[in-house]
Amino acid sequence: MAVPPASSPGAGAVRAGSSPGSGGPPLGRGVTPVPRLTAERTVDLVLAAATVLVVALTVGAGLEAERDPSVLAYLFALGFGAVLLARRRRPVTVLLVTVLGIFAYYALGFPAIGQALPAAAALYSAAELDRTRAALTIGGVLVGVAAYFRITEGLPATYLLSYELLTNVALVVAAVALGVSVRVRRQSRLDQERLRLASLAEQELEADQRLQAQRVRIARDLHDAVGHTVSVIAVHANVASEAVGRDDALVAASLEQIRTATSSTLRELRSTVRLLRTPADDPARGTVGLGGVAALAESTRSAGLDVRVDVDVPDDAVDGAIGAGAYRIVQEALTNALRHAGAHRVDVRVALAGGRLDVVVRDDGAGAVRTPAVAGAGQGLRGMAERASLLGGTVTCGAADGGGFVVHARLPARLTA
Repeated sequence: MAVPPASSPGAGAVRAGSSPGSGGPPLGRGVTPVPRLTAERTVDLVLAAATVLVVALTVGAGLEAERDPSVLAYLFALGFGAVLLARRRRPVTVLLVTVLGIFAYYALGFPAIGQALPAAAALYSAAELDRTRAALTIGGVLVGVAAYFRITEGLPATYLLSYELLTNVALVVAAVALGVSVRVRRQSRLDQERLRLASLAEQELEADQRLQAQRVRIARDLHDAVGHTVSVIAVHANVASEAVGRDDALVAASLEQIRTATSSTLRELRSTVRLLRTPADDPARGTVGLGGVAALAESTRSAGLDVRVDVDVPDDAVDGAIGAGAYRIVQEALTNALRHAGAHRVDVRVALAGGRLDVVVRDDGAGAVRTPAVAGAGQGLRGMAERASLLGGTVTCGAADGGGFVVHARLPARLTA
């Protein structure tokens, strides 16, 4: 029985080298099932066709042949390629059939084709599909049988050990290593995709938890707003009751105050309850409004930051939820400037413009350094953006012209009932 000659490794190296080129890109895909199946089938067809072509060309070369090539020899070439079409479903079976086919081919005395030529693709496939131990075992048997028959044919032991055996072992190991490498890279991509999906799920959970916490704050703020309004109504109702029959003008003024407070609070109550009932909406409210910005600035000054405030908003010009949202945005911006900016001065300007509330907080700190954090949407900046969005407004953050960092919020003056 003849075995692969020393000249065969070159052809085997071509096959092993072509495998990643043809199989690599489709393995990189796989996000959606149908394209993956199509790509895998294409790879299998290309691999089978290449094997048939290379083996057939080698058969035609007629190296070390005991008999001239025949149709049966070319049928072997076709069989070596055809069996690869089942490599994904039965990788070990495909490898066994390929090795037995090699033995049968050489037993019939056909031209040498080398063990690596038809076997490398099958070894690669088995290793790629996590059958590494089987691939190494069967590959070792193939090399051992080939070495045994080469010795019985009288091949010098020095030549066998120094060249042919070493080359054949290297080809088997290379084919298996290539398959393992492709499998590991594919598994790494799948793991990264799973981690990405897990990270997205975690972010959604955190966002939901933040929204639930905001809802609790809204309920608490709503309780405070209603309690304040009821207190105002009670005071004016007492004044009106005492002035009945003695001061009709005072009664009328008290009733007007009651009517104004009631209508304003009812409008805000309806808007807030509607937003609370909508899962995607969650207005950010606070127990303090624009009137608390001055006290907020004073507390920040006590920490060593020069804060200059310009609030140009008439009383009752904005709803309580809007004022509370603006207050929280200013609070977060001042906190960021104090903690992260290394700033010395912060300018806060709040004004009405075109029926909307403009809130601008600008510091003279390290704006250029902090700009990437905006794109990353840190907790504070993300919270400001969510708060403004849920109130129907927007927030933009970034490096200011001339240095520093600026936060600009645009909010509606009134909630839409």
